Amino acid sequence: MKMWQGRFKKEEDESVNDFNSSISFDSRMYKQDINGSIAHAKMLGNTGIISKSESEKIVAALKEILSDIESGKLAIDETAEDIHMFVEQVLTERIGDTGKRLHTARSRNDQVALDTRMYLKDEIISVKEKVNALAKVIIEKAKANTETVMPGYTHLQRAQPITLAHELLAYANMLKRDVMRLDDCFERTDVMPLGSCALAGTTYPIDRNYVANELGFSSITENSIDGVSDRDFVIEFAFCLSMIMMHLSRFSEEVILWCSSEFKFMELDDAFATGSSIMPQKKNPDIAELVRGKTGRVYGSLTCLLTVMKGIPLAYNKDMQEDKEAIFDSIDNVKLCLEIFAKMLDTAVFCKDNMKKAAGYGFINATDCADYLVKKGLPFRQAYKISGELVAVCIEKNYTFETLPIEEYKAVSEVFEDDVYSYVDLNTCVNERKVPGGPSEESVKEQIKSLEKFFN
Repeated sequence: MKMWQGRFKKEEDESVNDFNSSISFDSRMYKQDINGSIAHAKMLGNTGIISKSESEKIVAALKEILSDIESGKLAIDETAEDIHMFVEQVLTERIGDTGKRLHTARSRNDQVALDTRMYLKDEIISVKEKVNALAKVIIEKAKANTETVMPGYTHLQRAQPITLAHELLAYANMLKRDVMRLDDCFERTDVMPLGSCALAGTTYPIDRNYVANELGFSSITENSIDGVSDRDFVIEFAFCLSMIMMHLSRFSEEVILWCSSEFKFMELDDAFATGSSIMPQKKNPDIAELVRGKTGRVYGSLTCLLTVMKGIPLAYNKDMQEDKEAIFDSIDNVKLCLEIFAKMLDTAVFCKDNMKKAAGYGFINATDCADYLVKKGLPFRQAYKISGELVAVCIEKNYTFETLPIEEYKAVSEVFEDDVYSYVDLNTCVNERKVPGGPSEESVKEQIKSLEKFFN
């Protein structure tokens, strides 16, 4: 019999029970549900709403239930309506009518809001740890490649010379922002809703701040209606997860390109690549492709949550049960992607010679040639035109800026001298860009120092 069935004269149809049930996915919150109930029971005893002996009996039984679930002695009943009802039913079976006093001054509405906030607080911390772990792998790879020259791209066209370290640190900075967003999200999740009851609070003299302190919350919700109907924190976390996946997907696209024969900038470890069922020569970057694919799945969960909440009037509505599967799926996939991506990157080898060779073609030092002329006194627009004319000469006669004879330079402009060769040297092009945030070794080392401080 359902706990709420006093109002009803007919048994619930079996199909309705199956449709209504959430135990299959909210059972993962058993620890949060039990710990929340322990804090609530202590508060009920401290305030005299129930006797101290009843409170202590409930707390002892709840701790025993938690221990039994974690040891495997007690299996969660998949036919129960939800994890909250399951725990309460087991409690009542074990200690009788005293167990029925636990739900005094509480509703499932504020109970589920509490469990969800507690669970997501733990998961925000877990995701943040995995973001930090990936960032540290990126930083270590960058430290080993501050002198590895490669082409930087715009529009997927070779644009200007950079270093591999400079490129990798761009992703580390994305992850830095992800951590900052997670910290912000945690702050808004760290608000205790218990005591809101169904929507209008309670007439019992409860101590909400005591429960908040017991459970490690920094504050309590200020409005009981909002306390049970707010799912902003779930949506915000889903957004944070979507941003992480967007960054991983962009990085995955680079990995996929770099592993291709056309680029060959990167070689994945055999343990983190797959082959083909028909083509023996293939080595596929399937991990990166799956990360890129799972990004759409995480985006879908965010869209689901926004859509579920967009038309719900105050206060609690059953629609809100749909928040759990979406956010749980996102959490699981993001954590999985962060873990395996870090391992894939950590074991990968970069093909430095191929990167340097690619940087030597495509005239990515054309801007530096123009800057050379500006420093000789020409206006930038005139220098830009001359540099473009030199590109055309190089293409026609199969030269690079480094190999073009000085006579060819002078044929376009008498301003050129022999010192132009040192100026268009790729290493010079990179290391003269000492501006903060730039690709020079000096600048990159400062970036590494700043990121190491943030992630440690």
